[in-house]
Amino acid sequence: MNTIYPYNNKTKFIIVTGGVISGLGKGVAAASIGALLSDRLKVVPVKCDGYLNTDPGTMNPTEHGEVYVLDDGGEVDMDFGHYERFLNVTAKKDWSLTMGRVFKMILEKERRGDYLGHTVQFIPHVTNLIKDHFYRIADQEKADVLLIEIGGTIGDLENQFYVEAVRQLSHEVGPQNALFVHLTYVPIPSGVNEQKSKPTQMSVRDLNERGIYPEIVIGRCEEYIKPHLKEKIGLFCNLPASHVVSGVDVKHVYEVPLVYDKEGVPEILSKRLGIYAPPRLDQWSKLVESLKRNQVTPRKTLTVAICGKYMALEDSYASVVEAINHASAHLDLRAEIRWVDTEKIEKGSITVEKALKGVDAVIVPGGFGSRGIEGKIQVIQYVRENKIPFLGICYGMQLSVVEFARHVCGMQGAGTIEMESENYHVEVPVIAYLPGQEKIKDMGATMRLGGHDVLIKSNTRAAEIYAGTATRERFRHRYEVNPQFVSQIEAGDPTGKNTQKLVFSGKASGEDIMQIMELTDHPYFMACQFHPELKSSLIYPAPLFLNLLKAADEKE
Repeated sequence: MNTIYPYNNKTKFIIVTGGVISGLGKGVAAASIGALLSDRLKVVPVKCDGYLNTDPGTMNPTEHGEVYVLDDGGEVDMDFGHYERFLNVTAKKDWSLTMGRVFKMILEKERRGDYLGHTVQFIPHVTNLIKDHFYRIADQEKADVLLIEIGGTIGDLENQFYVEAVRQLSHEVGPQNALFVHLTYVPIPSGVNEQKSKPTQMSVRDLNERGIYPEIVIGRCEEYIKPHLKEKIGLFCNLPASHVVSGVDVKHVYEVPLVYDKEGVPEILSKRLGIYAPPRLDQWSKLVESLKRNQVTPRKTLTVAICGKYMALEDSYASVVEAINHASAHLDLRAEIRWVDTEKIEKGSITVEKALKGVDAVIVPGGFGSRGIEGKIQVIQYVRENKIPFLGICYGMQLSVVEFARHVCGMQGAGTIEMESENYHVEVPVIAYLPGQEKIKDMGATMRLGGHDVLIKSNTRAAEIYAGTATRERFRHRYEVNPQFVSQIEAGDPTGKNTQKLVFSGKASGEDIMQIMELTDHPYFMACQFHPELKSSLIYPAPLFLNLLKAADEKE
């Protein structure tokens, strides 16, 4: 074996690939398989993406979906959100591979002379590096199971080195230690009213041509795969019919582990890999039932407006939506989301009153740039004055400070440095660069990233929400509340006519960085510099989201 980190004969490898079309949900499928094992085993997920970006940190959310930030500061694919929520793990940036990162490591090794003058080739050097990466993670994490998801679809040019690497890996570790799962598509064409297996057959054939023979085939489908079709797929894919699993469409992704359990996936993994890990899904099932029940007969339905500018792709705010779902499951509520494009409010094509008519709660999530910013400020002013429960996240907190400074504190010209341009000067920069950020040129991985401790002021709503005076949350920002203006903003209206007060109730540990703000004389007006949605899960909903929906539920 030509690897740096020899196989320890303990870790089992489950490799998830996809075929036919992208967007079938490999991340959810991989996370759901892991969820069935993670109660009793240490499952470590690894994601392999084919694109040449080093990470998704500089990619537009409307193209790639949200950037998921890890506690160690890694900016990774949104599938890591599924991994953390389903597996109850704190993922690491080393668990994310992109082909850009792979090539960067190869070229760095070549420049150092690590290849001793040899011609550097895709095989064996690139594939060995990928395998070494897998083995090293398995060894460092003492993983019982390394769950490897290969992005894209079989046949994509950009993921072929990953495919070849896992083919080699499966031979090196032996058949008792590696298993391939292939996610494919079982359509029901319009007018035919019959499930079709040919896309699955062709996809598995493509995989076989690359030397890989999946032992579980999951067919994404509108309804459970008929027994005769499972037999047919099994025949053409060299599988028992019981190894053909229905990846049936569900209302909530949290139902998927329950579907796989029903389809017998844990038994297949146990027999095939020799692992004992019967899932314990009682609490999970109870919360899923709550979500399903609330779709049909909710105790109460709330309308939650998400007001941002990345409306072209709802995955831009995927974790925000999931955090809402988590909170609603615990409160026996149905939360209907209304997407509000703040750029349209800014341009006057819709009024803020019309956009927010009938909403019970409002969220202004994170983002970057000046587009849509004045529309967001209008939204924030409206919810503050009309006492609609509100949560501002990252940029949403910064703009909440700008709005309060302008309209309550009388600080005309208040704004954020992010609005600065050749044609516009911010007169009162209540939001400024974080120290050391002013001269940074590279955009990738240069912000204040990852997990940081937050100190919470006693006798505040934040202290009540977090049931203490400290928490740890995840950040991704380049700007902060300007410390020069904190006392002036907290002083409020200099005329005394407006009695609302802004309180900075959370700040960084050991630094003068404001991280939570709240308003008095308001049913629920909270904003935070961090991203609470990134730590939310079905079992443990984010406190700021849970209390937002509580406030909306209790509001007359």
